[in-house]
Amino acid sequence: MQRCGRLLADRALVPTWGADPSSMRIAAIRAYRQLQPFVEGTYATSGGSATEFDALIVGVSTDEGLTGWGEMAPLGAFYAPAFPAGARSGVAELAPQLIGEDPMQPRRIVRHMNAVLRGHPYVKSALDMACWDIAAQRRGQPLCEALGGRFGDSVELYRPIPPGTPEAMGQRALGYVADGYRRLQIKVGGQPDLDAERLTTVRDKVGSAVVLFADANGGWTTAAARRFLQATRDVDFTLEQPCASIDECRALRADCPHPVVLDESITSLDTLLNVASDRLADGVTLKIARLGGVTRTAALRDLAVDLGLCVTVEDTGGASIDTAAMVHLSLSTPQVQQFHTVDFRDWVTVDNADGLPTRSNGCLTAPAGDGLGVTVRVAELGDPIFVTPQV
Repeated sequence: MQRCGRLLADRALVPTWGADPSSMRIAAIRAYRQLQPFVEGTYATSGGSATEFDALIVGVSTDEGLTGWGEMAPLGAFYAPAFPAGARSGVAELAPQLIGEDPMQPRRIVRHMNAVLRGHPYVKSALDMACWDIAAQRRGQPLCEALGGRFGDSVELYRPIPPGTPEAMGQRALGYVADGYRRLQIKVGGQPDLDAERLTTVRDKVGSAVVLFADANGGWTTAAARRFLQATRDVDFTLEQPCASIDECRALRADCPHPVVLDESITSLDTLLNVASDRLADGVTLKIARLGGVTRTAALRDLAVDLGLCVTVEDTGGASIDTAAMVHLSLSTPQVQQFHTVDFRDWVTVDNADGLPTRSNGCLTAPAGDGLGVTVRVAELGDPIFVTPQV
């Protein structure tokens, strides 16, 4: 299984454009830090909470004058083995190694980054995204089409509801439904009986037409998850990442009458293959930064689709640049297997780009231009935290 996974990873699951005598070269890379406070003050999961995204934004410029942009923001060290200072240090280490490379060949860039810096996929994510932005611009295509095809015109959005009293969560859910959302993610993973009351209250408030996900972010033991499942057997919802490990989730699968989605467990091609072969989930959530960028996310997405799984493509944080990438990756997923994504741009009080369409009826369309399709507000980003090569 593992050997099969490595072979599939090296095959052309995403477009690869060969060497060209007129190929471009990366001439300069600059990076910025942007603090992005949450509109609602705090975002909480079963593992902890944060009040802002600490985003890393990179601009990759070529010898032809094109610039591609990428963005990533770890939610926080409580959530995953990724943290903002690590991203900044890692990109400063990697960027000089990419000068002179051809951004039209993102898969080659990924292999080069992996050779220079082992592991730390989140560090590579914004650089990889920027190379895809350049490559799609050069080909005169929106990113979703450069990734192999556009499926539909818009992608549905969900809105998470952080833990609170059942009544407060129900009222917040009603507010989101009034705002056009038809898909809600209820944050659970604490006390199973209270979590069951929270979910049941939200379902009663919003009615049967709204899709509900109960997301524990791996916060339960198997015993706690079973208590929750017993208490919610008659409620219509999808269960997301009930326990931290794949083995724990495997132990629950036979007892769960609801569809199951795994998120934090999907860290590599091997884990995806294991989940699919053991039929542990009906869908997966792929986060761009966790996997190392657009290249790896598209590869795992294509494999998940071929294996019959539904797919959510999103990320760990950011604003308009990152949201544009999530929408493009979502729209290049066949519609029958698209779940939803999130509009991080609406989560935060600041932004970093123009051109992302306004949310409409709980859905979001991709920007109209080539590449990511957004125009970065460079002047608002302040001075770069580093530039290479230095002049």
